[in-house]
Amino acid sequence: MPKNKGKGGKNRKRGKNEADDEKRELIFKEDGQEYAQVIRMLGNGRCEAMCIDGTKRLFHSRGKMHKKVWIAADDIILVGLRDYQDDKADVIMKYMPDEARLLKAHGELPETTRLNEGVAGGIDEDDDGTDDDYIEFEDEDIDKI
Repeated sequence: MPKNKGKGGKNRKRGKNEADDEKRELIFKEDGQEYAQVIRMLGNGRCEAMCIDGTKRLFHSRGKMHKKVWIAADDIILVGLRDYQDDKADVIMKYMPDEARLLKAHGELPETTRLNEGVAGGIDEDDDGTDDDYIEFEDEDIDKI
């Protein structure tokens, strides 16, 4: 068998868990930066998003964020605008859901912005607790299949 000459395997490439749980300082936009909400992911580190100024742009994710920060649709991101291309920009950072709520509370995001609360598959408010989520088939329906 060949001798291992590398520095480690795939577990080393994954890196250490970088304690994302702890609170980080809220970063506001500066000159040449804008907030945006992701519309859809395009692959290869790119996404399409709607900026708060009302422009739809194509965004490219930084190499530092590649495979470390996962961006999904409806996420709020901070982007750096390009001087030479108005229809393209670069993703600087992704805001966590609680940070996005704080931005909205500070008035940085408009009130019309719908934040992704991460409650997919949760309990609806209009659910009265009855379990009527099943479908009952008749014998004729089964025979047709």
